[in-house]
Amino acid sequence: MLPYIHEENEKNNYEARLLTKDDYKAFAVVYNDFRDRAVEEYKFELSPLEFNDFIDAVEKNLIECLVLYENSIPVAFLVYTTAISEAVELNIIHSFKMEDMVERGMYLVKKFLELTKSERLDKIVCYPMLGSQKNLIGNIAHYGFKFVGLAVLRFMMSGTNSRDILEMAELSDLDNDYKFIEWNDDYFDDAVEIVQEGFETSADALFDPRFKTVEGTKDIITKIVKNLYAEFLPEATTVALYKDKPVGFCFMNLTGGKIANIPIVSIKKDFQGKGLSKHMLKKSVKKLLEWADNGEKPIIEVNTTAETNNFQALKMYRHLGFKEDYNYPQSYLPVKN
Repeated sequence: MLPYIHEENEKNNYEARLLTKDDYKAFAVVYNDFRDRAVEEYKFELSPLEFNDFIDAVEKNLIECLVLYENSIPVAFLVYTTAISEAVELNIIHSFKMEDMVERGMYLVKKFLELTKSERLDKIVCYPMLGSQKNLIGNIAHYGFKFVGLAVLRFMMSGTNSRDILEMAELSDLDNDYKFIEWNDDYFDDAVEIVQEGFETSADALFDPRFKTVEGTKDIITKIVKNLYAEFLPEATTVALYKDKPVGFCFMNLTGGKIANIPIVSIKKDFQGKGLSKHMLKKSVKKLLEWADNGEKPIIEVNTTAETNNFQALKMYRHLGFKEDYNYPQSYLPVKN
């Protein structure tokens, strides 16, 4: 990969290059401007890394940071990684004080695509366009990016009527062959099989191709249960059993000690349409409420995402007290065959 790219824009005298030690001091101003806006503007659940921790991640090659300079002054940056999954993950594009977001952002995207040309021969690009990044949609579409609309839904532990709605939620009648229990590592292989079956042809597989294979799905489930994405909550992860065999899973993890997230809900195809997802979700959320109420874990919310056109999923979450907070385009650039 080339460490440096230079191309001048006659109007703005732009150049873009990967971050180096010589740039740290000047770049800190732009990065900290991003940190100040991350929660409010970009809807980050928690504040991003402190500057020194961010630099540490760059130096360890966990992430790459492409910085845009205007007249030799850093004004914007793009962060991406090729080290985590089967996709090139474009994490954030930020312009100082949100100025000239589209023009600066597209200059960075062009350079990013040049830098990742070899990786993109067999990897898709995945890019969640949070906040003002939505304004780049029309422009990056010209490079072949596709889009899936995602809605973020939240169940708040206090300040709303979510608890009341959950308590009143009616669940389907099931015979005694069904049971709902907490996670056990013995169910790992069953989880891989059921999740891969359920997600193989889903929109999620478009921007996370690991779902398309058993090995890829195994990687996802492993990272969930081994705390690589966030703190795994086995006691709040619900498994649906039919005649003592797993037929569904509702995973639950915890970010920053206080924000619970539902990364995956999946039901074996032969058992879909029976209302099992509602049973699992209600059991999982009630466990979180128990922890929050007794002070065991200071959980303030539970969140998840669903496709904006998946009306059945949206209806289910609303039925259990979740409310839509905001939506954003999840973009991806397919591999060219």
